[in-house]
Amino acid sequence: MRLFILLLALGASSAAAQDLKPWAGVVTPALSLSDIEGKPHKLADYRGKVVLVNFWATWCVPCRDEMPSIERLRAALEGRPFVVLAVNLAEPESRIRKFLEVVPVRFPVLLDTDSRAARAWQARVLPATFIVGPDGVVRYQYFGELDWAKPEIREQIVKLLR
Repeated sequence: MRLFILLLALGASSAAAQDLKPWAGVVTPALSLSDIEGKPHKLADYRGKVVLVNFWATWCVPCRDEMPSIERLRAALEGRPFVVLAVNLAEPESRIRKFLEVVPVRFPVLLDTDSRAARAWQARVLPATFIVGPDGVVRYQYFGELDWAKPEIREQIVKLLR
C-alpha cells in the first residue's frame, strides 16, 4: 500500500511539473537574430502573435527529444497567429543543418552565435522555452524537456490566442 501511495505521489508531482510556469521576469528581453538562411528576425516584428521562443543545442539530448513535439504544436496551430523561434546556442551551422536533416522543422532556427541572447533571456538551462503573448510580454517559461503537443499545454497557448 505504501508503495502504491508513493507511486501515486510521484505521478502527481511529475504531472504538475508539466505545467507552464508564469514568467518570473519583469521586462521582456529584446531578440534580434538571423536564421540559418541569413534572414533577420526580431521579436518585435511578431507583435500580435503568440511566440514560442526555444533556446536549444544539438548536443542537448532533452532539446533534441522535444523538438518533434514543438513541430507538432506548430502544425496543430498552423493558420493561427502563432510562431515558433528556435534559438540555437553557439553551434556551427553545419552541425545544425545535419540535425535538421534528421529532424526537419518548419519554423525558423535562429543563430545565437555569441550566446548574448541566451544570457539576456537568462536561459541557463537547456532547453529553455518562453511563451510571449500577442502584446509582446513573456507570459510563461519552462526549463527542461516538455511534450509541447500535449493537449493541456496546447490549451494554455490557445488561451493566449483568444
